[in-house]
Amino acid sequence: MKKLRLAKTTTDPVILDELSKDKDWSVRCNVADNHNTTPETLDYLSKYRDLDVRCGVAYNSNTSPETLNYLSKDERWHVRCRVARNPNTTPGTLDYLSKDEDCYVRWEVAINRNTSPEILKEMAKVETDCDVKYNIKTNPNCSEETWKYLSALEILRTLPKPST
Repeated sequence: MKKLRLAKTTTDPVILDELSKDKDWSVRCNVADNHNTTPETLDYLSKYRDLDVRCGVAYNSNTSPETLNYLSKDERWHVRCRVARNPNTTPGTLDYLSKDEDCYVRWEVAINRNTSPEILKEMAKVETDCDVKYNIKTNPNCSEETWKYLSALEILRTLPKPST
């Protein structure tokens, strides 16, 4: 119990690095969640098979862009979602995630302020999920052209179908 609390509350990166090798997954999970954990330790933790540990790494604001890029290819959508949400995720990684099969991942890409106007435009052309489209429109990087395109689609969707 002491290690678990220490992993959550310590500000000492050396202790966090030591605790990252603990056999108890919950200790490693707290290390991954701790915002004092170094990028190097987070990179080490990103290789663990425990979903909660990888999710913590993907969400941590100290995680390096290189580690986030590695995690963007994770088999679990939970991890990819947190990568898409992380402010350190690069536009290149966001571009990769914008084509993800999971709409929750694309939803996070659409609200990330690092997502470029070009990526948002490409997403708008192919996106079928209404919530993702809404997030594209409300992203401050959404261009006027993309915003108008999505607005026109909304109007078309509300028009009655022509009778035959």
